[in-house]
Amino acid sequence: MPSILQVALDTPLHRLFDYRLPDSAGTVQPGSLVEVPFGRTRQVGIALGPVADSTVGADKLREVIRVLDDRPALSPDILRLAQFCADYYHYPLGAILLATLPPRLKNATPFVADTPWLVLTEAGQVAEPAARARAQRALLDALRAAPQPRETLRAQKQGRHAAALVAAGWAAWTSVPPPSAVAPRTAESPPATAGQQAALDALLPALGKFGVHLVHGVTGSGKTELYLRLIDAVLARGLQALVLIPEIALTPQLEQHFRRRFPGRRFATLHSGLAESARTENWLAAPDCDVLLGTRLSVFAPLSRLGLIVVDEEHDASFKQQDSLRYSARDVAIARGKQRGVPVVLGSATPSLESYAQAINGRYQLIELKQRAISQARLPAIELVDLKHIPVDNGLTRPALQVLTDTLARGEQSLVFLNRRGYAPALYCPSCGWVSPCPHCSGRLVLHRTSHRLKCHHCGLETRIPSECPGCGNPDLKPLGQGTQRLEETLTALLPAARIRRIDRDTMRPRAWAELGAAVHGGEIDLLVGTQMLAKGHDFPNMTLALILDTDGALYSPDFRATERLFAQLMQVAGRAGRADKPGRVLIQTAFPDHPLFRYLQRHDYSGYARALLAERKQLDLPPFTRQVLLRAEAPTMAAALAFLQRAAALAPATADVSVFAATPAPMARVANLERAQLLIQSAQRQALQAFVRDWRPQLDGIRPRVARWSLDVDPLVF
Repeated sequence: MPSILQVALDTPLHRLFDYRLPDSAGTVQPGSLVEVPFGRTRQVGIALGPVADSTVGADKLREVIRVLDDRPALSPDILRLAQFCADYYHYPLGAILLATLPPRLKNATPFVADTPWLVLTEAGQVAEPAARARAQRALLDALRAAPQPRETLRAQKQGRHAAALVAAGWAAWTSVPPPSAVAPRTAESPPATAGQQAALDALLPALGKFGVHLVHGVTGSGKTELYLRLIDAVLARGLQALVLIPEIALTPQLEQHFRRRFPGRRFATLHSGLAESARTENWLAAPDCDVLLGTRLSVFAPLSRLGLIVVDEEHDASFKQQDSLRYSARDVAIARGKQRGVPVVLGSATPSLESYAQAINGRYQLIELKQRAISQARLPAIELVDLKHIPVDNGLTRPALQVLTDTLARGEQSLVFLNRRGYAPALYCPSCGWVSPCPHCSGRLVLHRTSHRLKCHHCGLETRIPSECPGCGNPDLKPLGQGTQRLEETLTALLPAARIRRIDRDTMRPRAWAELGAAVHGGEIDLLVGTQMLAKGHDFPNMTLALILDTDGALYSPDFRATERLFAQLMQVAGRAGRADKPGRVLIQTAFPDHPLFRYLQRHDYSGYARALLAERKQLDLPPFTRQVLLRAEAPTMAAALAFLQRAAALAPATADVSVFAATPAPMARVANLERAQLLIQSAQRQALQAFVRDWRPQLDGIRPRVARWSLDVDPLVF
């Protein structure tokens, strides 16, 4: 009887595949990568272990081509975590497992590990660079403290200096860094505030066992310092820490902060902004690192000594993937913590209502930091500018411009927040009313004047700016509305002496954040103009003003989560002001100054607003008091998408505990030439909903005619 190996492959099929294992392969460890034939192609899959028998006849079993022993196997805990995701999100196990790997490791070409670490040689230990070679001397000092990863040197633009040290024989590249010449140590930390100490007294005894702890700390309260002290305690036990953050842009500055705090320790970073080789190097280094810092996919990183998981800004929607496997990294982190028996710390100034509800009902431990860490720092005063009575010129009111001018005159820094990139949301013809439509989507083409293009932010289409209206031939086309490019242009004209920097996805790359932070801290920038990229985690001591523009759209959005997200966004942006000894001030331009949201915001009363929203959600049977699954369908026509969903609803199991709503077009009904519709399923009981979907999903595969795509979104955030 031949040995039969069960293999998970990256396919949309909810099944595993059996292959005959040649005798020459020997014993194959579960989690090993194998190359197998699949149809007319070859694929890399994950071996899950031997099976005694197969439903495929012995004469039809195909043989494993080879075991890829040039790369590590996935650990048992990653296999268990992937199985949890397959069960909970109703997604193919093979597709999940292969998605956790860096792209390079999914290639069957023999893999040769790179040399990602720069270490000192014996000559480098006593080397003395020339006095004028200050950068080389600084790099040598850093290497004497700890080996340096290639990606960090690239981010700090030190590649040329690293090459000079290697050429001089003072440093060398290696695959695995040697242990530090001195025992790892922790740099001196600032004294803990009373609030931080109380939090530590609650958290330190929880190390070594599973529990979810929600740290609700006002902006500037020192949540990062709290994480660092917990990580220090975990490292002292010889264990590892996983720190998840929502934004790629925050990774370089946080990594530098962590490295300064823990000299001699090994770090790894994982995010989609890394080059393919760097991502592979860091993934391979993860089992031996002390701290791994990364974005949502890092929750699947191979950490053999995991002792703590931190999810910073846990409320952030970017922790939820919106395509393929639609998982929540926050929720998967909690599942991983439970499987491994380690604590999970969720931190935010504005926790998600789901997490906050769990905390006030006692399932999570609630830890509050109510004061800013710097004793002189106070939460900023929040003022509203009523747009019903004050005219707007190019997006700015006269009071807002005056406050910007006063702040500039005092030598202090300002932030102007507008969560809309580009020059204007659309191009408009005042003669016939034409408004630059995207030919492939329901949305508009956004005007990007700096690149002289119209761009769709949904499907990625780019086209030239027309010289005249396509509808009537009018050459006098106007920008409609305002984006960050136009705001930057307006502020440059109104404040010619100000040094202005625009921060949005069009201007920033991960490596640029280190330079931006240095420029702001060095007083080289007076005014930052930007989108939500500026709202998270940045600490600029001389920034005393935050001006917030054009936020009212969320107040009449049909999305029931819109006001929750708006409150979090406004509070996060406001929290950038007045974080040191100078008082902060926040101005919000709004046409609805009497809205309850603003009253809670002016009092910095997240808890009060959260409880009010929870009471409202409970009355309306909305999350977190109910559980939801969204079935999405995309087809060339809306009729086909709706017909698929109506057939799906007809096949739904009959149960009194689960409600199946009518199929409707999606709010953004057309994207990339596909019409989109959705069907909502809801239940007050998670187990009942999961059982319903488990019975229902196999029937969806058999619906004819097929649509272009369909997917299940468990715990959807976006409708």
